[in-house]
Amino acid sequence: MEMTNQTKVTFFIIKGISDVPALQAPIFLLVLLIYLLSLGGNMAILLLVCLDHHLHTPMYFFLCNLSIMDMSSITVTVHKIFAIFISGQRTVSFLNCMVQFYIFSCLACSELLILTAMSYDRYVAICKPLHYPMVMNQVVCVLLAISCWVLGFLEVVPYVALLSKFSCYKSNIINHFFCDLVPLMNLSCSDTSVLQILTLVEGLLLLSLSPFLLTFVSYIYIINTILRIRSSTGRRKAFYTCSSHLTVVILLYVTLVFQYLRPTSAETLDANKLFSLFNTAAVPLLNPLIYSLKNKEVISASRRMIKFLSK
Repeated sequence: MEMTNQTKVTFFIIKGISDVPALQAPIFLLVLLIYLLSLGGNMAILLLVCLDHHLHTPMYFFLCNLSIMDMSSITVTVHKIFAIFISGQRTVSFLNCMVQFYIFSCLACSELLILTAMSYDRYVAICKPLHYPMVMNQVVCVLLAISCWVLGFLEVVPYVALLSKFSCYKSNIINHFFCDLVPLMNLSCSDTSVLQILTLVEGLLLLSLSPFLLTFVSYIYIINTILRIRSSTGRRKAFYTCSSHLTVVILLYVTLVFQYLRPTSAETLDANKLFSLFNTAAVPLLNPLIYSLKNKEVISASRRMIKFLSK
């Protein structure tokens, strides 16, 4: 449905990942498999941390928050893929579209902040080990986690406020599988300059660059401390404690760069959908795998849980 008059739309049509009928079933099965594995992996992390007292530490407390964010994010974004295949329903109301964009963006911002909090936790653990129990006490951890959630949900409010005021759209067909900022801006025939400036100033500098710089600075201190450890065994052990978090941080920021810092055009939107699918579906699956495969404490907790359940 192409819009030629300058009227505010009441609903959007989600184009999805592909228009090719033969690809609908394989895409549905692939996304469903990734979704179920992601939910299962993150739920396993949550259960392990809750049930095993060896994992009742600040790092795993933050990891639980990350798992909740990942499960929520993938559910919010991919559910329309399931709806399109099962019922053929591609329409979404304007209000629901704004709500979906808001929740997804809030979770993305909160995830960057929680990863920053985790980098601070690793900094204190490696650079200030004697002060770690006092600095990263339960109250501090809870306050940090609450701050990450609250700031993430507040930072996106200006974007939704501006998007909801757009008076017209060139089309109501969204070339994406969920309501995201770039496709909506490309569809609008309203003046998007204020939103573009906000995206550049707040989105790039505050929401993305600030957490990245804080994480980067933390790891500068961490690496400097590790290099000053005399024994090679001590260096390996110290680096091992933060390798999982560092891997997740690199993975997330690389996907965000390819997804949002590329030139936007009609040709790149299809490519951006693939990066977005990886970021919203595959990354939540990889996070628990990375922490499980690269973390001896999680592996030990898993073995203890399996032994307990097999009795």
